[in-house]
Amino acid sequence: MGINGRLGVLQTTLQGRVSVSGIGVHSGAPATVTIAPAPANTGILIIRSEAGARQGIAADWRSVQATDHCTMVASGGKSVATIEHLMATLRALEIDNAIVEVDGPEVPVMDGSASAFVKAIDKAGITSQPAARRFVKVLKPVRVERGHSHAELLPADTARIEVEIDFATPAIGCQTYRGDVTPARFRRELARARTFGFMADVEGLRAKGLALGASLENTVALDGDRVLNEDGLRWSDEFVRHKALDAVGDLALAGAPVLGCYRSYRGGHALNVAMLQALFADRSAYAVVEPQVRHEGSFAGAPLSAVAMAPEV
Repeated sequence: MGINGRLGVLQTTLQGRVSVSGIGVHSGAPATVTIAPAPANTGILIIRSEAGARQGIAADWRSVQATDHCTMVASGGKSVATIEHLMATLRALEIDNAIVEVDGPEVPVMDGSASAFVKAIDKAGITSQPAARRFVKVLKPVRVERGHSHAELLPADTARIEVEIDFATPAIGCQTYRGDVTPARFRRELARARTFGFMADVEGLRAKGLALGASLENTVALDGDRVLNEDGLRWSDEFVRHKALDAVGDLALAGAPVLGCYRSYRGGHALNVAMLQALFADRSAYAVVEPQVRHEGSFAGAPLSAVAMAPEV
């Protein structure tokens, strides 16, 4: 999925506004998310809007405030949690610019997957904009380690995810997902993968104010080696598919599509964000690039032109 054809060279946004409503998996609070078109070069701007107050938060790795069981961004004293499924959808469906309004503390979890966001964006439609899409191109390997977990970004001409998980419970065990992140593959292989959790952890999480909205309607629940959901799993490896979904969403906080191969072992939100921090801390590890303009309204498909060597993308 290089710039030479499989990733579009023009920026995109939505054709119209669309909303989804539900509850936050951690807060248990109801919330409505409205996704609206935005001008070229806006990026993804999250607006916390409630009780007459509006606070804009850039969907950017520098805005991340917490990574404990979800990814939270914050600015000006306002925060929005559990943005990863929505961000994964926007990135995988190649949407560069959007205004995301959230009237509560957390993006609703819906059924625990990204499926509802895909349907909403399909309803709104996607349109191209007269501006070149920028990419973050990985130039050399970058690695981070946290305890028994590690991750790395490697140079590649595709946006690729390779995720491995390893749980002691036989219900999960060791699972691996590998694939380029394309709209078709995301829809087919990742979008419907649900978040999961263990019944043994519920009491401790709720004591911390987490998982207050979790239920069998939005979470794959495991009790020992048993999956408690009546309909079972959507795939035998749904667990690693969901971890890959989360990784796509967290890497979307690079601010532009990442041309590189992301590999993680026993990762999660903290490791994903640490990977971005390590990448942008090394100015020799990446370049911000865009297709060369051939003439007004037309862009060359294959060549790359370095346009910046700074994290502002």
